Amino acid sequence: MLVVTGGAGYIGGHLVDRLVESGADVVVIDDLSYGKYVNSRAKFLKFDLRLGFPMIEECDTVYHLAANPDVRTSMENVEEHFERDVKVTLNTLEMARRSDCSYFIFFSSSTVYGEAKIPTSEREETNPISNYGLFKLMGEDMVKFYSLNYGISALSLRLANITGGRVSHGVVVDFVRKLMKDPNVLEILGNGKQRKSYLYIDELIAAVLLLREKFKGRYDFYNVGNRDWVTVEEIASIVEEEMGLKPVHKYLDNGDGRGWKGDVRLMLLDISKIEAVGWKPTLSSREVVRRATRDVLRLLGYAKT
Repeated sequence: MLVVTGGAGYIGGHLVDRLVESGADVVVIDDLSYGKYVNSRAKFLKFDLRLGFPMIEECDTVYHLAANPDVRTSMENVEEHFERDVKVTLNTLEMARRSDCSYFIFFSSSTVYGEAKIPTSEREETNPISNYGLFKLMGEDMVKFYSLNYGISALSLRLANITGGRVSHGVVVDFVRKLMKDPNVLEILGNGKQRKSYLYIDELIAAVLLLREKFKGRYDFYNVGNRDWVTVEEIASIVEEEMGLKPVHKYLDNGDGRGWKGDVRLMLLDISKIEAVGWKPTLSSREVVRRATRDVLRLLGYAKT
């Protein structure tokens, strides 16, 4: 049995789709707080993992994605993020231990590094500047502890920005929605010079499944991202091209260039470690953003005038 916590969410939903397509028996555990997508071919358990955990029979692998995905609000709603990002991870690890699950994959984040040397390899020191990054790092530590002490093979995946498909949040969605509301002005958080790496959702899922197949050790962690990056202003330009608009830009910058408190201005991961396993991205960050923009516009029913 394969278990996907947060399987009604964005990344989790795509992972569930791929798993059931392969013929696997999948259990989704989600309280539907953030995602509402339910694959009818998977068994669905509506459950709030902050309150405990269900027992899973014949458990093989747990893919743990349940969390509050909003980095920005982690600096304000600290207790809520702690409950969803740390306590939920602990309860999920207890579920894996008590259900005798063999394998645990934790979906972490590039935010654990903070503002680090570019490109950032797994050898770099972790120094998160947001509670989201801090809580993900705490999750990694718990996963490593359970792996080494309870005999569960485990991986932590430090993700770049993932977009495309049914994406419901992030800069592409933000820009599209703003321009649909007001096509003449685009509000940009920060100075627009922030530069980050983007990976298309399908390529992430391929990386996850390859690592699950190839990794036979006790515990390890991998960066999963792209080889290049793109600025926020470049993203705005791509979205505007796809929408056929030329708005005026309005910058909301408090002087440090960040989009919000805890925003990492520069992010580019060194992915040579996962490339050595046999995975590599096929789309550049700009191509990812363009494809994601088209996905979002199609979902929202937008057509150029």
